[in-house]
Amino acid sequence: MATAQFRGLRPGFVSAPLQPVIEAVNRVLLGKEQEVRLALACLLARGHLLIEDLPGVGKTTLAETLARCFGLAFKRVSFTSDLLPADLTGINVFDPATASFRFQAGPVFTQVLLADEINRASSRTQSALLEAMAAGRVSVDGTSHPLPEPFFVIATQNGLDQMGTAPLPESQLDRFLMRLSLGFPPRQAERALLAGEGRRPEAIGAVLSPARLQELQERSAHQTCTPALLDYVLDLVELSRRADIPGAPLSPRAALGLVAAARAWSLLEGRGHVLPSDVQAVLAPVCEHRLDGGQPLSGGGGAAGGGFSARLLADVDAIR
Repeated sequence: MATAQFRGLRPGFVSAPLQPVIEAVNRVLLGKEQEVRLALACLLARGHLLIEDLPGVGKTTLAETLARCFGLAFKRVSFTSDLLPADLTGINVFDPATASFRFQAGPVFTQVLLADEINRASSRTQSALLEAMAAGRVSVDGTSHPLPEPFFVIATQNGLDQMGTAPLPESQLDRFLMRLSLGFPPRQAERALLAGEGRRPEAIGAVLSPARLQELQERSAHQTCTPALLDYVLDLVELSRRADIPGAPLSPRAALGLVAAARAWSLLEGRGHVLPSDVQAVLAPVCEHRLDGGQPLSGGGGAAGGGFSARLLADVDAIR
């Protein structure tokens, strides 16, 4: 893409307030610097994250460590086939002392929720979670209960070749701002892990406060996007809707998510404005699960560009 209209802007560097967070997570999750940055960008953009990979590659570790770095309440729910919506959202229970019903909150009332193996649960339970993600509240017996803020869901799903799993429908996948695959660690990182050099999440204390995180989320939402940058995003989105382009078309929600994620990425880079390189950095994690209809990732890690999104980038660059 021609970037003459963006020249003269200073090169990026990691935003100082967030650098200690990135370093803390990297001390626990070894060899996954790019994936850590993408997960943090998803949190800054007030999105939700879907991690698809094999068991044992660090999905739970990433979720718990991020929560600890910001001093956020963390809960983990195993989405087994017998999990009911009420097990997640909570129920009204009768209190004999007051002769009335009181609401008993479920585990969704937290700040960071790890929805483990979401594709093993029933569609009703999945829908209950996704409603909470979209609305920021749950309704039980006609009464609405707001969720804590910030509220960040990290859902994991094992590969579809694992026993007892089923693919998430496209409408549910669309509720996740990003999809990542952690993949296997590089050889040197795995050697360090075997040598005991990695730290456990329990050893990580709060680096930034929840209030500071919310300030950074607000700052991310106000990162400057020039008209030329928005036109670049529109070129990508509109190209996906052409009949001769393979893959599903990107919706306005996907376009909004792409801009929000690019804004968060530019904040991580220490800038107050968004560049085309920010859009390119987050395009595959934000759009690939929408373009490919939820086809399984190859497991190469979140930094690997997907086939459909890479085609969009190449074709838009050729046009411009």
